[in-house]
Amino acid sequence: MYRYDITRAVLAQRVVGIIRTSDAASAVAAAETMIGAGLRSLEVTLTNPRGLDAIERIGQRHPDVVLGAGTVLDEASAVLALRAGARFLVSPSLHHEVIRTAHRYGAAALPGTGSVTEIVQAMEAGADAVKLFPASSFTPRWLSDVRSALPQAPIVPTGGVTPDTVTSWLDAGAAACGIGAALTRDSADAAHARIATLLATTAAAVA
Repeated sequence: MYRYDITRAVLAQRVVGIIRTSDAASAVAAAETMIGAGLRSLEVTLTNPRGLDAIERIGQRHPDVVLGAGTVLDEASAVLALRAGARFLVSPSLHHEVIRTAHRYGAAALPGTGSVTEIVQAMEAGADAVKLFPASSFTPRWLSDVRSALPQAPIVPTGGVTPDTVTSWLDAGAAACGIGAALTRDSADAAHARIATLLATTAAAVA
């Protein structure tokens, strides 16, 4: 899969499921819930001390899922994540060496930004999409205004986005939204229903 295809697959459902847990077993369990509900774009953050192990295990079980690594802050972490099977790298901030490493190995890069200036800098650095972080510090109206000036920027609000606010962000021009614990809180059955409902909503929005 080429980098362009990876980026399209990451954004296709308009939702990226973020897995931020304390060990590999809980990360795999969260992934199974998301995948079982139909989500096909997942990010395992490297704040999990066994995040690389989780990426490898999830990738082996579900090769059809587009799997990425999150909180990638340097080249060493980027290489390790890619070797574990990540096909896209996400950062909370802008790190040129992470973008270069991702592209060197044919992976997509989604660096984090927190201003219009950083969004432009990320695009100039070759970002395949731009993470807006933390989204809780912004509003859909802000994003709409930015998109008026930068319609070419594929922006992915992350951090504080919930299933209830996804539609507002998408209507404002977001390419997709990253959602973490808000997807998998409560029981696995409740999370499954929540994710399935959200995916039906985003599919209708795309249509």
